[in-house]
Amino acid sequence: MATVDLAASGVAKRSEVPGWMLDEVHHAGAENLDAGHVARYDAKEDAAAAAEVRLCRSLGLDEGATVVEFGAGTGQFTVAAAPLCRRLAAVDPSPVMRAALAAKVARAGVGNVEVVDAGFLTYDHAGPPADLAYSRYALHHLPDFWKAVALARVAACLRPGGIFRLWDVVYSFAPSAAEATVEAWCATGGDDPLAGWARSELEDHVRDEHSTYSWLLEPMIERSGFTVLDATYSDDQFFAQYVLRRT
Repeated sequence: MATVDLAASGVAKRSEVPGWMLDEVHHAGAENLDAGHVARYDAKEDAAAAAEVRLCRSLGLDEGATVVEFGAGTGQFTVAAAPLCRRLAAVDPSPVMRAALAAKVARAGVGNVEVVDAGFLTYDHAGPPADLAYSRYALHHLPDFWKAVALARVAACLRPGGIFRLWDVVYSFAPSAAEATVEAWCATGGDDPLAGWARSELEDHVRDEHSTYSWLLEPMIERSGFTVLDATYSDDQFFAQYVLRRT
């Protein structure tokens, strides 16, 4: 992983990428490149960081661990997990998110975090293999071909037996139920993006982003070198939480 003087910039730089590679900044989600959205993100979305850290500790997170977080965003998990591990690489392709993340890390005073300008497809891990990888609501920004590539790259940065905790927008309904299920989910949104998730934002997600079905994602996970230890699906059939182990 390429690094710079973190005291000077707080951000490590992405590697050069070939011309055929997906543009991860372009696919980061329009909202995640918008300073207004990023500024209010923490008020709109609670990442349940304390509960997630407790789970990760039960899975082996300790003071000697190396952690890589993909799609670190505003850093809710980052700043909760950093005091409990040796090293944490907080990876995000959005310059706006990284700026918010670096500022939050600085305010928290945690000195073992590297804010990395990269994504699933461009992060270059250096040093000992990671013990834990973490990602929440980031993988869906990639089309399915690139999801499989991304999952294989996550596996490659983990030690054998390492854990990947993955949350995402994952559809567990049947395709024949898509119209009714999507409409019911979008109807949960309000009118004002400043007061929570708006219907228009949920519609944007379904239309413009790349969430996929669980029965497509899970074979990708297994083909990429993971065993599914746990899979939990939300009642509305729109979200999944996984605990994966590198095989």
